[in-house]
Amino acid sequence: MQGWENLRAELADALEGEVRFDPVSRALYSTDASMYQIEPIGVVIPRSGEDVRKTLRIAAGHGAAVLPRGGGTSLAGQTVGRAVVVDFSKYMNQVLALDPSGGWARIQPGLVQDHLNAHLRPHGFVLGPNTSTSSRATLGGMMGNNSSGSRSIVYGKTVDHVIEASGFLAGGEPFHFGPLEGAALQAKLGEKTREGEIHRALHRLAQENRAEIEARYPKIMRRVSGYNLDELVRPGAPFNLAKVLTGAEGTLAAVTEMKVRVCPLPKAVGVLVVHFDSIERALAASGPILKREGVAAIEIVDRVILDQASQNLEAQRWMKSFMRGEPQAFLLVEFYGETQDEAEEKVERLAADMEREGAGYARVRMRDPATRSDPGKVREAGLGYILGRRGDAKPVAFVEDCAVPPEKLLGYYQRFEAIMRRHGTSTSYYGHTSVGLLHLRPVINLKDAAEIRKMAAIQREVAELVLEYGGAMSGEHGDGLARGEWVPKFFGPELYEAFRQVKRAFDPSNQMNPGKIVDAPSFTENLRYGPSSKTPEIRTVMDFSRDHGFARAIELCNGVGECRKRDGTMCPSFQATREEEHSTRGRANVLRRVIAEGIPGEELTSRRVYEALDLCLSCKGCKAECPSSVDMAKIKAEVLQAYWDRHGLPLRVRLMGRIADLNRLSLPFAPLVNWTLRNGPVRALMDRFLGVDRRRPLPPLARPTFEEWFRARARLALPARRGKVLLLNDTFTNFHYPEVGRAAVRVLEAAGFEVELTRLRCCGRPMLSHGLLREGRRLAEENLVRLYPALGAGTPIVGLEPSCLLTFRDEYPDLVPAEEARLLARSAFLLEEFLVGLKARGELDLRFRKAPGRALFHGHCHQKALVGVGPSLEALGMVPGLEVEAIPSGCCGMAGSFGYEKEHYAVSLAIGELKLFPALRKEGGDVGVIANGVSCRQQIAHGTGRKARHLAEVLAGALEEG
Repeated sequence: MQGWENLRAELADALEGEVRFDPVSRALYSTDASMYQIEPIGVVIPRSGEDVRKTLRIAAGHGAAVLPRGGGTSLAGQTVGRAVVVDFSKYMNQVLALDPSGGWARIQPGLVQDHLNAHLRPHGFVLGPNTSTSSRATLGGMMGNNSSGSRSIVYGKTVDHVIEASGFLAGGEPFHFGPLEGAALQAKLGEKTREGEIHRALHRLAQENRAEIEARYPKIMRRVSGYNLDELVRPGAPFNLAKVLTGAEGTLAAVTEMKVRVCPLPKAVGVLVVHFDSIERALAASGPILKREGVAAIEIVDRVILDQASQNLEAQRWMKSFMRGEPQAFLLVEFYGETQDEAEEKVERLAADMEREGAGYARVRMRDPATRSDPGKVREAGLGYILGRRGDAKPVAFVEDCAVPPEKLLGYYQRFEAIMRRHGTSTSYYGHTSVGLLHLRPVINLKDAAEIRKMAAIQREVAELVLEYGGAMSGEHGDGLARGEWVPKFFGPELYEAFRQVKRAFDPSNQMNPGKIVDAPSFTENLRYGPSSKTPEIRTVMDFSRDHGFARAIELCNGVGECRKRDGTMCPSFQATREEEHSTRGRANVLRRVIAEGIPGEELTSRRVYEALDLCLSCKGCKAECPSSVDMAKIKAEVLQAYWDRHGLPLRVRLMGRIADLNRLSLPFAPLVNWTLRNGPVRALMDRFLGVDRRRPLPPLARPTFEEWFRARARLALPARRGKVLLLNDTFTNFHYPEVGRAAVRVLEAAGFEVELTRLRCCGRPMLSHGLLREGRRLAEENLVRLYPALGAGTPIVGLEPSCLLTFRDEYPDLVPAEEARLLARSAFLLEEFLVGLKARGELDLRFRKAPGRALFHGHCHQKALVGVGPSLEALGMVPGLEVEAIPSGCCGMAGSFGYEKEHYAVSLAIGELKLFPALRKEGGDVGVIANGVSCRQQIAHGTGRKARHLAEVLAGALEEG
């Protein structure tokens, strides 16, 4: 930060928002979803337009560039630079006005696309451009990038929807741009103001270059390269500089408000998935489909994507609904219709015609509304899947989104594939065949100088090919650093000079995001990885060999930012705080920089790195929902072990990590312990000296324990008809909630099984969550010895607490990489999984009485990540009359001991308030609540006063007597 301290101090004094120039914050914003890395001067998180104005003015006074940053849209390095980065996403993210009758909304740039659509949906509207990153793409980013999406043949690009834009020019002068024509345009051209000057300059440039614009701009829809001068010569269209700001990548001004056109929601959607045994046949089939009435989208996904997706837990669940066999590619075709019957009829006609013509070997109609979006989800996550490739050679974005006329797409694919073979590499093929755009990422090892030279050669050949086909070097993700140097070649010297004049008219001091679109550096500069990149070997307790080591497990994070979404399970702390540092990407960035390059004053076991990981709840959401399957919970556990090794183990961690032993020692004194845990002065001392928040009720010890109850009634057990199951007697069921265990025994015995309890000290989950990995490994080895006789006999192990049972499945093979651990993983089932599996095989003999009523189900994080809530809902569906609805909640916020810890208490409740608590408060007391996780039930009780029951209790209560 040398030389910028005065800038930081002046910004901090002037702004209401946040100013961050520390090394970790600069590291967090040094990368995006591209292959580039440039450390910024600092970061500003503005609260208002006035903050943005002051930032531009103050930065100009210090000669500092400014980079307005969106999110989730660009892949070419647009959002990294040696500048003051302005991140709008935390505070400036509101819908300011909506006029359904006029079909427009006025919004702030940090608003996420899905959130705008959620606001529009009750009014019957949607934002037309639908990016695959809609869960985290901000509207400012979409405007800067001129984003589109899979349905662009219906909706076009963002530029087609931007009506007005306002904000601040370089230096902080305000602007407002909108449609002008006739007298209003002439008046603006005559103004003696900065706005008037810019309008005159752009009007002159558009008129002087009209012929060149018409000759040189590609005659295709998907072109997002250069500046949008073509929008200023469109016949019959108003003169609107907001259209030029769209796609300008933040190089001309900082937009703080925009007015956008919104579109009526489609009345009905029909979906067909056609499987092909070659990519060529899929591409050949796309053209005729495009000519059919009502087509909204045609997308292609190839075998490479499908193979990578099959390694992702969430994708595995989606693919079950539509995958047939082993296709080399599939086409996803969407139709719009006035009614669902009409949309389905269009699907049916296409399917019948393709079957008659022998096009494709399988045609899957997605009629079920519950699964209709599954193929689209796999397609949208395609980028993340391929970037989850292990090792140093990665699919790299440098010719990633070239677009050609759709009718030339097959020939383009064949020529591109020949280039890949000639250079000894490969790529995946997916994207928008409807508009001639394939996403292509050749596999390159950026840590190898020869591979970087190969990348440059490939880009030259592909650029010539795209020019020959009359296409665009970027059809979706912009110029940025990856393609800026090709702008002169594609547009010619006259238009390139016009682009430079556009830049000078708006930004004569070159303050706004310099080096993008015009005067760009070589695309091989500023690479995140290069020949000098180090990938150190770090010794770990757990096995990271599948990821090629601990450092490469972190490098799996590629920056696509799926963790910045605000739904699902992944990154609950980010959803609550909206801080980049609290996303999986943010944490991975800090760790990667510390390990590979170093951050001044920081190392892997430093306090600042500990703080970056501190709000990770180890929910496992990233392992399933991150397309690259980054397992931050596993990574965090290793870092914590190293941190404790250096700094010592705090008393609270000792107690919480060994809670099973603590419970066992406390049991003889249960009444006294329970009284103590309710005693105000004692809780005050625990709050002060242990950091256990006094506001959070602690669960009492139960007598008899589940184990004591089970021993006392074992001789009364019913004779078994079906063999034996081993029930995991987890710490929480045994010592705190034995009623759950008693219910499970009733259900399993009613199903005809002899139930035995495990005789384990603990599963090890509390140790692993607190970073006590060596203790956890020793315990796992001990447990495997104890369990092996049952495993060898083929006895299934059934669990009630998801975090405990799934420790066997998820962590044990990494703690003890041996066949015994893998056998345990295959033999361990949640109660509902076990029952549903029996039902699927026709082996379940359970009778339930009718139990009319309605209940809400909240899934445990580990369950949602590793199993899904489907088995729970199916098991509950066996109770006649019981209507169960899954709450679309993420993490409850409790996460074992996290919610008890004083420093985490407020964040814990804030996470609960995101979706879980409001969903429960919305329903009356006559609606039941079901939650399998002990932490979830504790959080629900504390946050809402509602008592939640375990699934086992619900099933046991509905069993037919006798």
